[in-house]
Order: sequence, then C-alpha cells, then structure tokens
Amino acid sequence: MAVDPRAALEALIAERREDYAGLSRMLGRNPAYIQQYVKRGSPRRLAEEDRRALAAYFRVSEEALGGPPAAPRPVPAAAPREALRAAAIIAVPRRALGASAGPGSLEEERGAPAEALPFAAPLLRELGVGDPAGLSVIRVTGDSMLPALADGDDILVDTNDAAERLRDGVYVLRNEDALMVKRLALRPDGGLAVLSDNPAHQSWPDADRSRIRIVGRVLWAGGRVR
Repeated sequence: MAVDPRAALEALIAERREDYAGLSRMLGRNPAYIQQYVKRGSPRRLAEEDRRALAAYFRVSEEALGGPPAAPRPVPAAAPREALRAAAIIAVPRRALGASAGPGSLEEERGAPAEALPFAAPLLRELGVGDPAGLSVIRVTGDSMLPALADGDDILVDTNDAAERLRDGVYVLRNEDALMVKRLALRPDGGLAVLSDNPAHQSWPDADRSRIRIVGRVLWAGGRVR
C-alpha cells in the first residue's frame, strides 16, 4: 500500500507537537509553505532538498515522505532509539557547568558529569528524543529568561538537536567563551534573533551567526516551586 507523504508528514507534526510555520522557516520557505503542502496539496510534491531536510529532522526515511526506497542496511543491535524504547528509566548526567540566563558565564569544570538524574523513557520519547546519549542536565544562572526559566532551574539539553535542525525555540549556545541559554527565532530573511524573555535584559534581533555555536535545544525545565 502506497504511503501518502502528506498524511505521513501531518502525523509526524502532530506527534512531535511541531508547528507548520516553524518547519517552513527551517527550510528557508515562507511560513505557509508546509501547511499549504499538507492541507491544500500545493506544491504537489516536496522539493528533494526539503524532503531530505524534513526526513533528517524527524529522523525518518525519505521514503516515508514520498522519496525513493532506501537501500537496505543492517541495523545495529543496540540502536539508540531501540534502547530508549526498551528502557524504563534513563540516567541523564548533570554537567558541572552553568548556562547563564544573564550576561553569560562559563564555569571551568568543562562539562564533567557531577551526578545523574533519572528520566522516564516515555517522557523522553514524548519530548522527541532519539538518542539519549546526547542529553545533559545543566543549571540556569541569572534571570534573563524569566518567566520561562528562573535562576537555579535545571534544564534538559539535547546536543543532538542543534544547528543542523535549527528552528524557533530555547537553546543553549556558546558565544566566544560564554555559555548561555536564550530563545532563538529564525528571521524571514535568513537571519537569527537571539532573545531574552525578560525585557529588562538585552536581546540581539540580528545576531552574527558566525560568532555563535549552538550547543543544543532545551527540551524540559524543572525547579523549585516559587
């Protein structure tokens, strides 16, 4: 039975709780591009480079989105996604470094694991994690991301979800020698805005992408009830 690539893409978007406009911007298209493709059938088929990018983003085969069948290849016995499905609890290392939500800081311990925090595997799957080996928990310092993130909050960061899959969201990034957590927004002209949620702190509506290294996407946050 032939796969309907539009239905497959729509199901992936719903399952991962993505939005049409954000995916369109990720592809460098106008914000309505993906919604028009899924809902109205225009364009009739995805451009090859768009299909390839979406398949990589959702970690599915191009065939699932209307591409040609892929040549069969052996699957490792302990593939990360299979390991995630099989486990009940995943121990995620808490790194000994601070992501500043203020002016930017970096502790000197360079990410050595201090301890591990347990996460339920179903929760990680719901968050869209493919390979748990790319996960770290780090602690926020500063208040520039209030009310989304407060000083002392722990954040779950997926380093496998970084620049190559960039879309609107909250990320940990490195700017020269500073590690910080900020909201990133893709501009229609291809530029990048680096934003503080707290209006009392500085934002960079047109950041120099060449000076920013994206470490990973923030998937979850937890902290003391205030």
